[in-house]
Amino acid sequence: MDTIPTEFEVLDERFATIGGDDRIERLYTGTRWAEGPVYFPAGRFLVWSDIPNERMLRWDEMSGAVGPFRQPSGYTNGNTLDREGRLISCEQGNRRVTRTEPDGSITVIADRWQGKRLNSPNDAVVRSDGSVWFTDPPYGITSNYEGVVAEQEIDGCHVYRADPVTGEVRVVADDFVRPNGLAFSLDEKLLYVADTRARHLRVFEVREDGTLSGGRVFAEGTQADNFDGMRLDDTGRVWAAAGKALLCFDPDGTLIGRLRLPEFTANLVFGGLKRNRLFIASSSSLYSLMTNVTGARPVWARR
Repeated sequence: MDTIPTEFEVLDERFATIGGDDRIERLYTGTRWAEGPVYFPAGRFLVWSDIPNERMLRWDEMSGAVGPFRQPSGYTNGNTLDREGRLISCEQGNRRVTRTEPDGSITVIADRWQGKRLNSPNDAVVRSDGSVWFTDPPYGITSNYEGVVAEQEIDGCHVYRADPVTGEVRVVADDFVRPNGLAFSLDEKLLYVADTRARHLRVFEVREDGTLSGGRVFAEGTQADNFDGMRLDDTGRVWAAAGKALLCFDPDGTLIGRLRLPEFTANLVFGGLKRNRLFIASSSSLYSLMTNVTGARPVWARR
């Protein structure tokens, strides 16, 4: 295992108290495009995607060993956990969102909208009511690198909600260029969504009936900030992967700091026993940093 110096860039005094190890660990290298890290607390392991190699890898926290988790993976991109600790995956190549059951079988959550095949689901998040929310840009069908070349059947790239009872798949936002990472606020009253092509993050109000309102720009990036995956910490700060960095935004939308990285970065997740270990999927590598920041716990896990 090799390490690199930790480089926090303080842009606002609110970021000055954030810190951690003085070196970032590289837990693994050898992926073509690392994505979708998800931490399993019960097993103390992490799973992440290597999209072009059509595989998912597993890192064991106790031993440090890395091995295959699933191959072929359907060119899986983003991953998350539901209320029962089951794996939710966005399979770009198969153009669907799935759930892995305890026995290893696969349940399809969404693969069509109004009879048309989805583009290539990218990232997902689960709300406390069990609904699965996901983004659907076309990255998995525009080439054979991250999926399978295919015709786009849906006119547009939308954000969807899959109902936990009826299974209905509904568009909740339809004015994105390339919707990507998404995350709920601590109280689930807000939904943050990245638009990679537009280089900004937007925020919506979540109504009780599962619809959205608003959609103002929460934060804008520079030419180097191709926003991708995001997570929140337990203070409500938004951590977003963008270019060769993680950007940290205060809940008011102010960019307060950066964690600089040596590779283009796609996604992140907080894990470890205290949820204060930051795992980062960056191009060819999986990185880890123990911090003094604690990742947000899902609403259902706080009850």
